[in-house]
Amino acid sequence: MTGVIFDLDGTLLDTLEDLADAVNVALGQFGYPERSLEEVRCFVGNGAARLIREAVPALANPEPVYKAFRQYYDSHCQVKTGPYEGVLEALSQIRQVYPVAIVSNKPDPAVKALCADYFPGVYALGEREGCPRKPAPDMVRKAMEAIGVERCVYVGDSEVDVATANNAGVPCLSVLWGFRDRQELERAGGSHFCQSPEELFAGLNTLL
Repeated sequence: MTGVIFDLDGTLLDTLEDLADAVNVALGQFGYPERSLEEVRCFVGNGAARLIREAVPALANPEPVYKAFRQYYDSHCQVKTGPYEGVLEALSQIRQVYPVAIVSNKPDPAVKALCADYFPGVYALGEREGCPRKPAPDMVRKAMEAIGVERCVYVGDSEVDVATANNAGVPCLSVLWGFRDRQELERAGGSHFCQSPEELFAGLNTLL
């Protein structure tokens, strides 16, 4: 059986403003300068700890800032976040034909909370102990096992997603409405692209 595994941030949900707000709340608690929305856009994709390491000033200790970020974000992850236009309809169409799962480098509690609200019934996995984060293939393989498929297409919006699919040995469909542009994805090795959620189903069918 064949399935579809989705990234979350920048692919299904526009989470950037809530992430940026949480980063700046955490930075502000330690007197560090704020980061712009575009800076945070460049930092995301490799998990929350990496996001904070990129956001703090040089030589600053990121650990207490990370803890402050997690404390704030876990309870404020749905203030400005929502699905990209057309995503819910596209996902409904896809789920009629293929088993679907979601994997994310976002902390698992936030992933579970967001997916329960926006994508109820879809298996969702976030960063947690015992399962290396993307671009390691473990999350994709665990999701495939959970939904009972032997093959899948991985759908994401970043260079991390291209590498994840490659490491997992599955085709990657890169969406162009997320946190990276086509040039960045092509430099990362992306070769299959989707311009809009309305094109997702047809794009998947070319790879499945």
